[in-house]
Amino acid sequence: MKKRNLAIGIVGAVGAAVAVKMLTRAKNVIWDDISDAVTHSENSRFAAVDGAKVHYQEFGDPAMPAMLLIHGYTASAYAWNMTAPQLAEQGFHVIAVDLLGFGYSEKPYSFDYSIESQARMISRFMNRLGIGRAVAVGSSYGGAVAATLALDYPERVAKLVLVNAVCNDDLKNHPILWLASLRGVGEVITPFLVDSKAYLRHRMHRTLAKANHHLITKERISSVHRPLKAADAHHSLLVTSRNWRAKRIGQDAHLINQPTLIIWGEQDKVIPIRNGYKLHDSILNSRLVVLKDCGHVPQEEKSEIFIELVTKFCRDKKGRIAVRNTGEMRLKS
Repeated sequence: MKKRNLAIGIVGAVGAAVAVKMLTRAKNVIWDDISDAVTHSENSRFAAVDGAKVHYQEFGDPAMPAMLLIHGYTASAYAWNMTAPQLAEQGFHVIAVDLLGFGYSEKPYSFDYSIESQARMISRFMNRLGIGRAVAVGSSYGGAVAATLALDYPERVAKLVLVNAVCNDDLKNHPILWLASLRGVGEVITPFLVDSKAYLRHRMHRTLAKANHHLITKERISSVHRPLKAADAHHSLLVTSRNWRAKRIGQDAHLINQPTLIIWGEQDKVIPIRNGYKLHDSILNSRLVVLKDCGHVPQEEKSEIFIELVTKFCRDKKGRIAVRNTGEMRLKS
């Protein structure tokens, strides 16, 4: 009887905690309340795309060649906070965009948050900014969006840079994403996980190579955590995970005709290096650079090398890069 009462008490306590969490969380994050804390907020802009407000950060001279930076799952334009300004200094008009449902872009409940829909949004976003063609740079999930942009709207992509890119549905087998896919369960666990700075720190330790764990600072954790705290963000994360259909990227990669630079961290535990080799084998006009002592986010872990590689690739008409195999990287042409 005591055990039964204890079990009932535990279930009741958990239920109460869930109810409190659901009822007390904010509906959305209000830009005016947090803008002062956002890195590079002076470069932040908003554009209306199909009735939804899209946040982006703009660097460099608009007269220079356009470069579009697309972040990964649970991330935002902050993923490019180190590299975007420096790429602009190299002579590019750099736009780091928040996908719909992420960062400080609007998170409409009517949007389906599929990769194809995000790519369509990016194409229309380019229309809104008056950009005909751009170098599309995509990290992780953003790599899937960038690749889909190149496949579905090839006229918009001058060159393609894939950074530890999602190219299949393997991540759907991750325990957290699998639980999130379960109706009811996902709604309960998502607010607790994404609102936990301890859990974010744990994820970052897995995402970055051990040699780069010094990058996991309070400022980094807060910047990732800040746009994820509200109910609309929880919804968009759930729907994105449930509409995660990236298998097409691997299957259709051979149809990508744009010069393509593939950059991969050798110690990536999120999307293993074998995926980079598969993409390189499939995309005819591609180069693969593997970075040593680097995990899932080369643009942060190896920012100087990343900028050098992307700059050389973009400046060469055919997307060629001349680098030597060194202790820091190796090139496969």
